[in-house]
Amino acid sequence: MRIVVVVFAAFLTLGIVAFGLAVAQKASDPVPLTAAAAGVSSLQNTKSAKNDKAPLDLGKAVKTAAPFTSTAVAQNNTTAVAPTFPAHAPAPTPFAACNNPDALGLLRVIEIDTAGGPAFGTEHFKQYDFLRDKEVVLTFDDGPWPGNTPMVLKALQDNCTKATFFEIGEHATWRPDLAKQLAAAGMTIGSHTWSHKDLAKNPYAKDAEQAKQEIEMGVSAVHMAVGGPTAPFFRFPDLQQPRDAMAYLGTRNIAIFSTDIDTFDFKMRRPEDVVKSAMTKLAKNGKGILLMHDFQHATAEAMPELLHQLKAGGYKIVHMVPKEPVTTLAEYDDMVRARDKYSISNNARSESSIIKTISE
Repeated sequence: MRIVVVVFAAFLTLGIVAFGLAVAQKASDPVPLTAAAAGVSSLQNTKSAKNDKAPLDLGKAVKTAAPFTSTAVAQNNTTAVAPTFPAHAPAPTPFAACNNPDALGLLRVIEIDTAGGPAFGTEHFKQYDFLRDKEVVLTFDDGPWPGNTPMVLKALQDNCTKATFFEIGEHATWRPDLAKQLAAAGMTIGSHTWSHKDLAKNPYAKDAEQAKQEIEMGVSAVHMAVGGPTAPFFRFPDLQQPRDAMAYLGTRNIAIFSTDIDTFDFKMRRPEDVVKSAMTKLAKNGKGILLMHDFQHATAEAMPELLHQLKAGGYKIVHMVPKEPVTTLAEYDDMVRARDKYSISNNARSESSIIKTISE
């Protein structure tokens, strides 16, 4: 009888130990793969929803640009830094995912308050120097232009970065499709007069109304070509900035942009010379608003290599957006429409809806 009791106790002890080990093993098991995958999928869907806002909303771009600091330039206004996020959760980004691991990318977006027509570019204006060391703003003048502007845009998109385009109004009316492509890609689009007239020379220097018309028709034409919001950003042709015209832009709340670094690419015929000019001047200056021309074929050809060298040199791209979009004036909208004598209702449909290649 004593032997039976001992054997029974032994079996009972072994059973309790085995049960305890099973419970412990269950508690230490990893989360099932399906549950982990579901969590990752949920996070990716959240990020995708935040990124699905291209092109950038000009009025709100910086406010949604976490985790970047939003710097409002002009009138010494600085907005609060972006909200913080838990250490285990990646911060959302306003930029679409970049599939190129070697891309130059985009460091931050700054919002420009254009009230009163502030002026930028240390070549002429010293008050607002908003760039940090090794930061670059890419700007292009005189477009849009067939062949060249698409090449510049492709290089920017391949490198997941952005730029500001100061377009000639007349060029924009000739190829509104190119202006629309830039806007759809999230580029900032400002104006560069109607027909690239030097407003410091006569008749514009003596006739304020003619100068005003050259400015306003450019603003209207670019806005009409884009077919949506454009920036109250303006650059004078040849960087000739008459005081009366600058004062007028102030009443229109249109910001004026000179440059920090002029590449003089319009004098060059080889893309390697454009790259050399830009990189040499950046090395000397350390940072800057870079002036180039998407009108120039050598510049368009130079862009992939220039962006590659900017990346290799440790430079970071800053993109400018306005606090508010530009407003046009009806009388100048009408002047732009009047220039296109053959723009009739018959031609209201898009080209792709009318013309199709059926054999090739």
